[in-house]
Amino acid sequence: MDFNFKKIASDAGGFFSRAKQLTEETFLKAERTELDSHFENLLQRADKTEEHTRRLLSSIESYLQPNPTVRMEEVFYEKLELKKDGVVRQNNLEQLSTAMTEAGETFGETTPYGSALVKVAQTENRLGQAERELCGQAATNTLLPIRRFLEGDMKTIQKERKVLNSKRLDLDACKSRLKKAKNVDTQTVAEADVRVAQAEFDKQSEITKLLLEGIQTAHNNQLKCLRDFVEAQMSFYAQAHQLMADLQRELSGTMSFRGSSAILVNNSGDPPNGRTMAAAIAAAKPTGLLPDDLGTKQAKVILDYEAVLPQEISVTQNDILIVYRLPGMDAEYVMAEKGGKRGKLPVSYIELL
Repeated sequence: MDFNFKKIASDAGGFFSRAKQLTEETFLKAERTELDSHFENLLQRADKTEEHTRRLLSSIESYLQPNPTVRMEEVFYEKLELKKDGVVRQNNLEQLSTAMTEAGETFGETTPYGSALVKVAQTENRLGQAERELCGQAATNTLLPIRRFLEGDMKTIQKERKVLNSKRLDLDACKSRLKKAKNVDTQTVAEADVRVAQAEFDKQSEITKLLLEGIQTAHNNQLKCLRDFVEAQMSFYAQAHQLMADLQRELSGTMSFRGSSAILVNNSGDPPNGRTMAAAIAAAKPTGLLPDDLGTKQAKVILDYEAVLPQEISVTQNDILIVYRLPGMDAEYVMAEKGGKRGKLPVSYIELL
């Protein structure tokens, strides 16, 4: 095996020279070549970009997969490029669907409760599939480009910054030797070394500056990733809202309301075992619960409701409200006022006084 002893010696000499220069700068306040303000701003922007991009990547990953153990397992399989024998892990919604389906089949799909469980399970399964699609789109259109930027462009920038710092230390070490030169021959050699080191430093500065200025392009690319992520979320939540609205309408057909209680009924109209389910109020939107010509009246809240849309109002059980309908308003909602606040509220959450 051949060794280039001259290169090894040169590298070792350069290392010790840089180490000596860095020590003098740190402890003896030796002079150093400073970068211009524009260059320093580019470096600061690069540092902030890397810091916040890593936090952004981590937060999106946590949003898409809240379980850190599962998240680490998926990274493990991805890094080793292993397959899971075609086994697809169920997400939380799909697991909920499976549990509800098994319970519904156990209690009997012909019973009101068993039938409701199966219907809800089907919707939860569709929600799980929609969530899986959201995760897939976000992984492809958002996470992958961001990760490529961090592992590609940003790593290259940091590598070139280290080279630039080494060239800067070499230049300052040559300048230091020039100042300490005591005779003409030593001074001539030191001046030549300074010219070479200055040229290498200037060349590396240009390379690094071009890479740093390219971060603006990375920001533009990540802006597109952000838009894609928002569009994927918008599609998912719109689909989820539609699925749940359809489920509420389907369940409302199996319920009748008596006062403030929701009673599940079978096809004959008799309540099963006479048991009431007050919580079922929140899962149904019965039409015609209040007259269409409802004027301004007082109503009592029979179940807590947290606003889902900006135009809705949050209320607490036993609150006393002023309710009324506006022209052309959906029959399943009323306008409610409480403490100077006003908003829409499903009629299934109130009873008139």
